[in-house]
Amino acid sequence: MSKADEVFIGSIDQGTSSTRFLIFNVKGQIVASHQCEYQNQYPKAGWVEKDPNEILDSVETAVVGACRRFNSLGYDAKQIKSVGITNQRETTVAFDIETGEPLTNAIIWNDVRTKDLVHKLIAEAGSASRFATINGLPITTYFSAVKMRWMLENVAEVQAARERGTLRFGTIDTWLIYKLTGNYVTDVTNASRTMLMDIKNFKWSSTCMDFFGVKESELPEIRSSAEVYGSIREGRLEGVPIAGCLGDQQAAMVGQSCFEAGEAKNTYGTDCFMLFNTGNQPIFSKNGLLTTVGYKLGPNAEPKYALEGSIAVAGSAIQWLRDKIGLIFSASEIGFLSDSVEDNGGVYFVTAFSGLFAPYWRDDARGCIVGLTQYATRGHIARATLESVCYQTRAILDAMRKDSGTDLRRLRVDGGMTNSDQAMQIQADILGIEVVRPEMRETTALGAALAAGLAVGVWEDEAELRQVAQSNVSAFWSRITDDKRTEMLDGWEKAVKRSLDWA
Repeated sequence: MSKADEVFIGSIDQGTSSTRFLIFNVKGQIVASHQCEYQNQYPKAGWVEKDPNEILDSVETAVVGACRRFNSLGYDAKQIKSVGITNQRETTVAFDIETGEPLTNAIIWNDVRTKDLVHKLIAEAGSASRFATINGLPITTYFSAVKMRWMLENVAEVQAARERGTLRFGTIDTWLIYKLTGNYVTDVTNASRTMLMDIKNFKWSSTCMDFFGVKESELPEIRSSAEVYGSIREGRLEGVPIAGCLGDQQAAMVGQSCFEAGEAKNTYGTDCFMLFNTGNQPIFSKNGLLTTVGYKLGPNAEPKYALEGSIAVAGSAIQWLRDKIGLIFSASEIGFLSDSVEDNGGVYFVTAFSGLFAPYWRDDARGCIVGLTQYATRGHIARATLESVCYQTRAILDAMRKDSGTDLRRLRVDGGMTNSDQAMQIQADILGIEVVRPEMRETTALGAALAAGLAVGVWEDEAELRQVAQSNVSAFWSRITDDKRTEMLDGWEKAVKRSLDWA
């Protein structure tokens, strides 16, 4: 096959702190990519926001950079048959449908300005889980509906747009698809993170909309995760259809080929998320987990559901050590520094910068380092930082076992932290099961590309997607005794208790 006959799929990976555009061949290999980093804004304690137009600009910059590299290899953008989008979830944009411009900064998913509002809503509802059997989610600062409610109550421009009838809300996927194609849509995975969608029928719930004060006319059309949503109107990819859309964690689930009930993956990025495939029926957690839509790969395809546990701080703790504390000079240094000590030396770091997520759900928790003595070194603090993510992953896995009645034999992992052999060995030690890392780590971007390619016929079915997604792996097994693991876990639970009741 000549170069001119080769087929490619593009993937927009829009994350919390950067945007990337990656171009994959039909074997699932990256041919070209470009990353555009940016900084969020922190105007008040607990507030995290970003100008939606700057997010859009980062997408356009990433596309241009990757396409230049693609062209330099002798390829043409016309060979890109479709583009998938995977995005930071829950982050909420309010814009005017007439002007196409945002009405205020996007509220990022981990923003906690809505804490007081959440307590008020829980009191009104009578329970944080009042609507969980409809939307699968508890009422917390995390999800989009409370961000929408806050905007409606506090942003004059949003209130004025509602009065004009021009107000529109959306998650980042909706904002990007609207700006790139002109169509106002979302997919089932992103819609399932708003607290407004009925996860059984994939429609906006009138009960939930009424409670949170959001109108259906202010919400996008809900579509499947793999279909053509529209064609890009201008730029390097003009005319190329956007045909795949998944929230970032669900995209990683597809990219790791977790297509069967009982398969699970954990993504270690700025934050950390574990998804456990529960099959064609939702399981409603009794142990602090979320029920979410895993994916729906086509308008007529059967949906797959998942239990999800989330950790608010993972890679961002390493960034904090580097940028705010100066303990390390580069993120890659943390693994070698943690390897300079045999264990944590009794030091525990609870990275609850904005509260603890699943299965704790404590927004009053704050970060703390405990167990310090004169024996403690930089290495112990570095190791405690890596261990913090691994302990929280263990807590989520234990909750999943209880809800599903299934013991997970292995955990598939991806994301930036998995580049560290030290971090993955610590994870295997704390879990006591096999940790499997793929050779190709960009599973989130790959998942969106697989959905987009499936929609336009590049791949035919899930069996072909699994074949593309599977690659050589590295496996990590525990090297510690059960008694040592129990001792470490007991110390972690003591540390968690110290982090509570601060806010």
